[in-house]
Amino acid sequence: MGNDSSRKKFWNIIANIVTFKEEKCKEGFVLNDEGNESSEGKQNKNIYNVKTKNSRTNKVEGNDLKKPKQVHKTQGCRKKEKYDEGKSLVIEELFVEPNLKTNKEYLDKIYSLSKNKDIIIREFYIALDPPLQAFVLFIDGLCDKNIINGSILKPLMVLLEEVKEQDRKKVPIGGNIAEYIRTHLLPGHDVRILDKYRDILDNVNFGGTALFIEGSSKCLVVETKGWDRRTVGRPEAEQVIMGPHEAFNETLRSNTGLIRKALRNEKLITEMVKAGSRNNTDVGIMYLEDLANPKLVDEVKRRITSIKTDYVGAAGVLEQFIEEDPFMISPQVLTTERPDRVVSFLVEGHVAIIIDGGPQILVVPITLFSLLHSPEDYYLRMPYGNFLRLLRIAAIFIAMLTPGIYVSVVNFHQEMIPTELLLAIAASHVTVPYPTIFEVFAMEFSFELIREAGVRVPGVIGNTIGIVGGLILGQAAVQAGIISPILIIVIAVTGLASFAIPNYSLSFGLRGIRFVFTILAAIFGFFGISGGLFLLLISLVSMKSFGVPFLAPIAPKTRTEPDVVLRGPVWSMEERVDYLEPLDRHRQPEVSRGWIKKPRGGRKNEE
Repeated sequence: MGNDSSRKKFWNIIANIVTFKEEKCKEGFVLNDEGNESSEGKQNKNIYNVKTKNSRTNKVEGNDLKKPKQVHKTQGCRKKEKYDEGKSLVIEELFVEPNLKTNKEYLDKIYSLSKNKDIIIREFYIALDPPLQAFVLFIDGLCDKNIINGSILKPLMVLLEEVKEQDRKKVPIGGNIAEYIRTHLLPGHDVRILDKYRDILDNVNFGGTALFIEGSSKCLVVETKGWDRRTVGRPEAEQVIMGPHEAFNETLRSNTGLIRKALRNEKLITEMVKAGSRNNTDVGIMYLEDLANPKLVDEVKRRITSIKTDYVGAAGVLEQFIEEDPFMISPQVLTTERPDRVVSFLVEGHVAIIIDGGPQILVVPITLFSLLHSPEDYYLRMPYGNFLRLLRIAAIFIAMLTPGIYVSVVNFHQEMIPTELLLAIAASHVTVPYPTIFEVFAMEFSFELIREAGVRVPGVIGNTIGIVGGLILGQAAVQAGIISPILIIVIAVTGLASFAIPNYSLSFGLRGIRFVFTILAAIFGFFGISGGLFLLLISLVSMKSFGVPFLAPIAPKTRTEPDVVLRGPVWSMEERVDYLEPLDRHRQPEVSRGWIKKPRGGRKNEE
């Protein structure tokens, strides 16, 4: 027993030395779980269950917020003090009051004005007879102060004084004052009358200015957005030599404007929905009303509006919420930064999803062949575009299978390569003490590490690190006898092929599955690669993007124009794809070139 107690004390001493624990009385705060609450914590439960009386319905509403874990502030070893948040307001059931002081108290509790220094309340008097008290509410940094001064304060405080006294006395005081100010005094292009605080706060949080008036149960909200924004620049990931050089930015209205500038059609619809319960991000859904399938549009809106989360800040986050198979290697949503590419999908019957705050636009539904196409394929003449497509397809198989084929040939199928090459490979492996699979994984990991480091290092230094790091690392590894020289060539060709894939997400997926094929090749040889390709094909056939088969129009076989793997001349693509079921199948007439006297079938041109 003595030895056991001594051993236990010894290990307790070691544990206290290795681990660090600070006394609770010295901590800034302590979070207690609900199951271990003290009696004082139980008394504070009522703090979060305060009921407020709705001024419009005269009903008592309970707070629908969940009670957080009890928080106690401590200082030294003093007794814990109660944390009192005050009464909570149910914003969804709160209406504008005619009393200006009451409205200000509401806003004080909602925005915590004593601590929130970028929430501005400007009190003033409207130059009526007698003067009418009012105040404006806006967020500094989101609004254009010139619009507030010139289109709100100046018309109400200065310009109204120039009106004759008898005309100022005709202004209705009371319920109609908000409507009169909107139609006669405010020159802004977007002025709305609201009475619910939820609607008012959504506009203020997005750069609007709210005008509260004494004696009026309505609030005027003026469009005053004016935050700093990035100008329209050049595409970073989808650069082309021929074609437009405009790219989206982080402002939703700028992005919709770029699309409308390229697609000047009155049937182009932009519907707005909200995503994220805390940030309430605006999401635009754009489609051609006379072309897109209504069922597709409804499905897109259903998926976005059904998202229940706190924050959706970028297109990549929204993509993960709306895709059907999140664990597949290939994306089911196309992401692009080019307005011309979005327009090319819209005129085919697709739907574009634009999220405020991100420079990427989502396009649904898509197929595998949409991910393999590049905008420059259509700007070049048909032979040149088809050559690039064939080169791109070859790059996909090289990036996915080359390391696995090298491992299987070296380990199992030496008879498939010429004798001279086999002797050269064997000679290069004489000084290498490791098996081939270890060499491949070491170089693959090093290559991916150099690629990631080059992306994270800012500026021109990143490209320099990638080039110099690859050369130095490969040369040093060969001279040290750790890696065979021919493997350097295999890894370099594989890396170059992965850069030729136009879609960034698809490139990521192929980079990951390359390791799977390498492991299968090391165990089973070519049989493992064949089995892996079979499973990959089965998974791609079973995938769908918003109800559209991922390998359409090949699997299942559907009617389409010559623009799948290779494309035909632009004048030969007369119909749209049928797997989208667009409202209008015909893209152009049989004779789209008016200067041709006879169509391809030999019939005379009736025109």
